[in-house]
Amino acid sequence: MNASLVLPILAMLLIPGTAAAATATPVVPASVARPADCAPLLQHSFPRLQDEKPQALCQYAGKVLVIVNTASFCGFTPQYEGLEALYARYKDRGLVVLGFPSNDFSQETGSNKEIADFCENTFGVKFPMFGKSGVTGKTANPLFAQLAGKTGQRPRWNFHKYVVARDGESVTSFNTSVNPKDPAFLKEIEKRLLAK
Repeated sequence: MNASLVLPILAMLLIPGTAAAATATPVVPASVARPADCAPLLQHSFPRLQDEKPQALCQYAGKVLVIVNTASFCGFTPQYEGLEALYARYKDRGLVVLGFPSNDFSQETGSNKEIADFCENTFGVKFPMFGKSGVTGKTANPLFAQLAGKTGQRPRWNFHKYVVARDGESVTSFNTSVNPKDPAFLKEIEKRLLAK
């Protein structure tokens, strides 16, 4: 092709307002694009606890999720051990535990780095954890606001657990006192894992 024709064509493609630019399909970065099967509940992004890099929850579409608000200085903090054991036991079958540290109950005062170090060094936590955020009331992050709306139950203390089905629509709520090893809790997880 003649070089004198290439530059005007390229300019027309790149200059906003030209016919070619108006019909061009924008390129959406992978971090913004969401899979078509990603339920509205998962269409959020939160910073990862360890490095605060944004993480799209749509990456967990099709999984059974246990979503839990956590705290480092609570009588229920040892539940981290049970949650990690649960994750290790069922992750190959499609279960993911998602932890959301919160200071809503004044028992998570540290920075994200301090929380990450505590979780890893004290309980060997390997399941995904996100930056500290609100989980109840007007300061609740959008995920927890939706979970409360779907179940009619908001966290009243640390370690409230929601089990989300693979479709991202059906949600069951379990209060703080329900241990991750509780038979009724495990039965709900088994049921959700068997459903396709």
